[in-house]
Amino acid sequence: MTWGSWGKQLNTKDMQSLIEHCLDIGITTFDHADIYGAYSTESDFGKALSGMSIDRSQFQLISKCGIQYVCDTRDNTVKHYNYSKDYILWSVEQSLNNLQTEYLDLLLLHRPSPLMIAEEIAEAIEILKKEGKIKSFGVSNFNASQMDLVGFRTDVNYNQVEFSLTQHTAMHDGTFDYMLSNGVGAMAWSPLGSFFKDDSAQSKRIKNVQDKLTVKYDASADQILLAWIMTHPVNISPVIGTTTKERMNLAKEALTINLELEDWFELLVASQGHKVP
Repeated sequence: MTWGSWGKQLNTKDMQSLIEHCLDIGITTFDHADIYGAYSTESDFGKALSGMSIDRSQFQLISKCGIQYVCDTRDNTVKHYNYSKDYILWSVEQSLNNLQTEYLDLLLLHRPSPLMIAEEIAEAIEILKKEGKIKSFGVSNFNASQMDLVGFRTDVNYNQVEFSLTQHTAMHDGTFDYMLSNGVGAMAWSPLGSFFKDDSAQSKRIKNVQDKLTVKYDASADQILLAWIMTHPVNISPVIGTTTKERMNLAKEALTINLELEDWFELLVASQGHKVP
């Protein structure tokens, strides 16, 4: 999302450089959504990718559909969601054309809609899988009951949710419990939360604990935040938003940090501002 017009507005050459760097350090999955950059970022990325000689089996592409965004490139009068069979099929075709690829490794429904019809979604997913246009299916920002609704008719393989040390609702409201019980893979967007964005009392409490842990684990502040979310048994894959190569390197190295039990809880207590019940 941050590579295109909603972020750093990278040109083709810059995108190619970042793609190469990601692959060099073992980051092989690129997370997209049709709406990013007001429906422009997938196309920009696809243009960059098409000019590179990379075996398609060496990287994975994720995209999301369903949000109808109000912008100059769409004839929408209000932001809404569309999960009709025809729209899902059409949207995936658009993403494939924009990304200049024959298939998506993973398709996600971007946000839950109160008008979702599980049978209609399942029909679209079955067609896309049969035609080889998607390999796996999942959702994003869905709670347990919403995953159950969609999963009643088709397998939900992944759920991408907001999760960080400053926003950890998913591990308290049953979302992660459901995912663990049903084998749903977890991804976290905004994995660093609001820590670097504000100077709140919460961030100050976290920093007090974090400062000693960066020394203890010989790690950077963002690595401690990533290590914290990856400690959860749901086995979270963080979706990092940085376009800085050095921070990408640090994120990858965070995989080697194993927080001790009491350190994990001390960070949680700092975030909540009170001891656990």
